[in-house]
Amino acid sequence: MILFSAAVALGLAAVVIGFREVLRPAQQQRVIDQLPFMSLLRRPTPMGGVFPTLVSAEAAEDALALLDMPLDFASPAAPTGIETPVAVVEAQSSAATALPAPTIAPTATVTATPAPTATSSPPPPTRPPANGPPAAARIFGIRHQQQTWNNCGPATITMALSYYGWQQDQAFAAARLRPNREDKNVSPGELARFVEEETDLRAIVRMGGTLDLLKTLVAREFPVVIETAAMFEAYDWIGHYRALVAYDDAYERFYFFDSFLGVGEGAQGVASSYAEVDANWRAFNRTFIVIYEPQREALLRELLAERWDQKKAASLAFETARLEARQNRQDAFAWFNMGTALVALERYEEAAAAFDRANSVELPWRFHWYQFGAFEAYFQVGRYDDVLTLVKINQNSAPELEEPWYWRGRVQEAQGQAGAAAGSYRQALAYNPHYDEARAALARLQ
Repeated sequence: MILFSAAVALGLAAVVIGFREVLRPAQQQRVIDQLPFMSLLRRPTPMGGVFPTLVSAEAAEDALALLDMPLDFASPAAPTGIETPVAVVEAQSSAATALPAPTIAPTATVTATPAPTATSSPPPPTRPPANGPPAAARIFGIRHQQQTWNNCGPATITMALSYYGWQQDQAFAAARLRPNREDKNVSPGELARFVEEETDLRAIVRMGGTLDLLKTLVAREFPVVIETAAMFEAYDWIGHYRALVAYDDAYERFYFFDSFLGVGEGAQGVASSYAEVDANWRAFNRTFIVIYEPQREALLRELLAERWDQKKAASLAFETARLEARQNRQDAFAWFNMGTALVALERYEEAAAAFDRANSVELPWRFHWYQFGAFEAYFQVGRYDDVLTLVKINQNSAPELEEPWYWRGRVQEAQGQAGAAAGSYRQALAYNPHYDEARAALARLQ
């Protein structure tokens, strides 16, 4: 019995050591997906691998009322003229850079069809049938960029711009978007703003996309970037941008030029199943960025339909997230997406309740590096201590993120601490001198 007990103990120790030390994080997750109890053996990461709970279980129950509460989303008025999306800053014509025709010869990571210039529209493909996009389509002319350290955002937006003949590399984009090498996040709005300020193109950011919409955009040759979750070998859960280049219904796959994983077999794109894409995309409320030429805006409006209007896109995203939360009340992503959509709709009390529920379940510990809707919701309803708690947790794990410093300043300003607020805004600008919100806040104090 003694020998048997010792053998069992040694076996269990071997399982723990093997799981922790031999398997990579992504491999561990695949084991956990099949055997959930194995999560107990995972080596602790910062904060135990998940974002710490911020509210009591009783407070989190209040959010359940959102599952059945009617929300009066008024239909947006039909657009009457050209409008600049709220998520994007109006392009400065004096700063716009003309896009030359591509001069780089195709390589193994470059599609063989040359990209169009910025001043001439590409020939339109066959119009998708009225009942949906064609069974397969591909965008030609996008050049791949293998990202440098922590640089998926600048690298991916550079890839999307290359379709229009953009010749700058990811280093140019990074100098603007993340001048601090340790910055962990570039938001979709920052990427869209970069496009509008540095080129003569436009960009639109919307939440609540669908797989069919992605297919339609590809079929009509609109470069689209999605923000998605990823867990690469040897890496924990992270946020990641991907440039969509093709899809094929016969295989039920999307194909991406991925700044981390490359261009896939035959340079056709890294293949991901429809189910896998949607499962990872929904961690960011199915947010997408479309880059387009001004003369094609009318067509893009037609393709996006209701989602052209930012408020309507948010309401559709909310309804999708609420349906997922009804199906699984412990789905942290669904609750967080409800909160993000409600912030966009300026319904901060309900948003705060949704974030409470999300933060009471289990979110990946890096989650609040990438999305700051909870900061805004808690701030708008006067829950300053909760904002500062989010700030502190983020700064403990990623002190060089500029956004938490900005929200710390907002709280300090609201509490009458003008000097401290100015210091926080300056710290945010020290990490990212191009952070317009912090610059505006500092100017307001001065």
